[in-house]
Amino acid sequence: MQRTIATLLAAASLTTGITATALTAGAGAASAADAGRPDRYTLAADEGGSKFEGIGADERRGLFYVSEVTGGEIHRGSVQDPAAEQWLAGDGTDGRFTARGVTVDDDGNVYIAGGPNGIGQPGRPDLWVYAPDGELLAALRVPAGDAFLNDVAIGPDGAAYFTNSNDPQVFRVAEGPGGWSAELWADATGTVERLSGFNLGGIVLTADQSAFVVAQGNTGRLWRFATSDGAVSEVATGGADLVNADGLVREGNDLTVIRNFSRMVATLHLAADGTKATLRSQEASDPDRVYTTAKMLRGRLLAVDSKFDESVATGPYDVVGSPWS
Repeated sequence: MQRTIATLLAAASLTTGITATALTAGAGAASAADAGRPDRYTLAADEGGSKFEGIGADERRGLFYVSEVTGGEIHRGSVQDPAAEQWLAGDGTDGRFTARGVTVDDDGNVYIAGGPNGIGQPGRPDLWVYAPDGELLAALRVPAGDAFLNDVAIGPDGAAYFTNSNDPQVFRVAEGPGGWSAELWADATGTVERLSGFNLGGIVLTADQSAFVVAQGNTGRLWRFATSDGAVSEVATGGADLVNADGLVREGNDLTVIRNFSRMVATLHLAADGTKATLRSQEASDPDRVYTTAKMLRGRLLAVDSKFDESVATGPYDVVGSPWS
């Protein structure tokens, strides 16, 4: 892949009782997946305390990446090592002062959503792409004035799709003949109402790859964005309570919805095409943690303890393995 650094600075750029599913695979399978691995992975923190949000998983290399909200640092860990290390500096490195969702493509490239990094700061990027060795490939702005890029997923075309928590938009990021670019891929204005709080957040690809399922945290609704043309429709959930839906994890036809400040995790059966989802269980997560999102890595769920409930965050700072098995 051509490593073109393209910076577009203009605006034109979760428990006991969970039903046994393929995601948790029951206690026996979870124990097998956890064999020889740490129960949790510690994260390095700033002297004044740190808060975290996103996680990306590199299945082939057995690595995971965690974003730090307070400063924008990116931490990298291995499935066998109990301590993650800072991989990318923050505090302005590559224009990054904060970071949110993270994902990894098949080539090991790391995509990072900047949350509010670019809001009111015309010179700051909204997102970044890094090679596995940490080389900056792209630092981009998206074509929206107040985009809060929350989460990101890889599409069937290999491009990265970023959700906007301010407006009902999804942006597509890919490398083309002219380098890396960010474009508005879908705008659901008129279908998805912009309300106060966090709008579009977690995003996953459906089993048949025909659509993305996107969470709207402030309303607890799920939306289907067709990968063919970006057409938007609501996922029928039968009225399941999904308010504060944050991270989404799909394993087969099982969808886990992490409801951060509600300290709950919902498990649903998701149709292969994402048109409907049936609630299977709704259980409390750890009352002492606010989980934001999670990823599957080599058969085990890894969840981020954000520290969002602490005005001044204190340790331990960690990613928890199999938190709900």
